Amino acid sequence: MSLEQNKAIVLKMYEAFDKQDIEQGRKFISVDIVGHGMDTTSRKGIDEFIQYAMSSFIIFPDGYHVFEEIIAEGNKVVTRGTFSGTHQGKLMGIPPTGKQVKFSFVHIDTLLDGKVTEHWGQADVFGMMQQLDFATVDRK
Repeated sequence: MSLEQNKAIVLKMYEAFDKQDIEQGRKFISVDIVGHGMDTTSRKGIDEFIQYAMSSFIIFPDGYHVFEEIIAEGNKVVTRGTFSGTHQGKLMGIPPTGKQVKFSFVHIDTLLDGKVTEHWGQADVFGMMQQLDFATVDRK
């Protein structure tokens, strides 16, 4: 696959997730995918990965990605941007606040034969928690 094809596959996967179209998203993911999030747990297999990925939309049902940068090299695609949504589900023990959040993320996706085989994701959780009034900075 070309670099441009790999970029298109990754963007279609995220577009499907933003539309909460799991069946469409499955078309772009290897059955053997390994997903790494901000915790130390790896999600192995397509079902576990999709369950983890879609959990964001339980917390932020209207959530969506905006991609500001997409870089491809070899079989990897790096996306950087923001995720926005309304906090309507329980998040790390925090009950829904109804507040709008917008925070940055970086994802690295590895592809093989037109499917995402590995995913790494990091996001500005501290910034998100500040927007929900659950984190502060002491500036003394």
